[in-house]
Amino acid sequence: MIDGNRFFCHFRANGRTVPKIFTRTSREIAMMHKTIAPGETRIGWIGTGVMGSSMCGHLIDSGFTATVFNRTRSKAERLLAKGAAWADSPEEVAEQSDVVFTIVGLPADVREVILGPKGVLAGARKGNILVDMTTSEPSLAVEISERARSRGVYSIDAPVSGGDVGAREARLSIMIGGDKEAVEALHPCWEAMGKTIVHQGGPGAGQHTKMVNQTLIATKMIGLCEALLYAHKAGLDLDTVMQSVAAGAAGSWSLSNLGPRIINNNFDPGFFVEHFIKDMGIALEEARRMGLSLPGLALANQLYLAVKAQGHGRAGTHALQLALASLSNVDWKNR
Repeated sequence: MIDGNRFFCHFRANGRTVPKIFTRTSREIAMMHKTIAPGETRIGWIGTGVMGSSMCGHLIDSGFTATVFNRTRSKAERLLAKGAAWADSPEEVAEQSDVVFTIVGLPADVREVILGPKGVLAGARKGNILVDMTTSEPSLAVEISERARSRGVYSIDAPVSGGDVGAREARLSIMIGGDKEAVEALHPCWEAMGKTIVHQGGPGAGQHTKMVNQTLIATKMIGLCEALLYAHKAGLDLDTVMQSVAAGAAGSWSLSNLGPRIINNNFDPGFFVEHFIKDMGIALEEARRMGLSLPGLALANQLYLAVKAQGHGRAGTHALQLALASLSNVDWKNR
């Protein structure tokens, strides 16, 4: 009998049946997988939104054949034009793929496309690899891993950071949890999509790391927006201010990449406000379970709920500027 990376065999000894456990070596596990390489491995992709479309596109450009599914087919047209095949369900994607990637919206969506009756696991075969790149619940990542293992399927949680720009330019930070050998086998895929690729540990470790990332961003965005609001009210030229502060100790990715968008009133989403609210909710719930008080994150969550209430749920996270400006009766867009 096989369970994960262990073999269970039974022997007769002194008239009794004795179980014996053998553990696979890393080499044996690696040999279970086909060589993951362009032209040899069939890729499945589910979720062709702001980031998913670019990420799958890089895999196709690298030489992988792809089968794709999205709830709205029109959002997959760019990938279909690149040569991707269409499937009518996540199950059909899995049936035609060796490795299936998912990047959808909410944990409920993850559960549906992976564990649902027409989900990925329903169509996956023994030895296939499932990679969920959605920012989702660590506990769900563990549940998916256990369900996948029972079917002989490897499950990896690999949320990303870097937004739409990082996705387009293939320089995402990929935070990975799951089986080490399966993670290593996927190296050609990681390299096609990202620049910082770190295996954090077992199932759920990637999602926990993403919660650390989102907690850092949440309070940092408050500082960014408040600082630009202060500069505006002080009568400073915002572009000139940016030249000084972006190069000093206050410099950050958010300041350099989202600061100019805020100044130019470009609130198009690199990452949706409503998805960020979802992420903060996950982090706060995990903190509650661990007995942690995170007042900064809780404040950021409340402010972003205000952003959504003002009608900006589908804007980028930097639309926080609009909510904070309104608190001081500043019309940011018409300043």
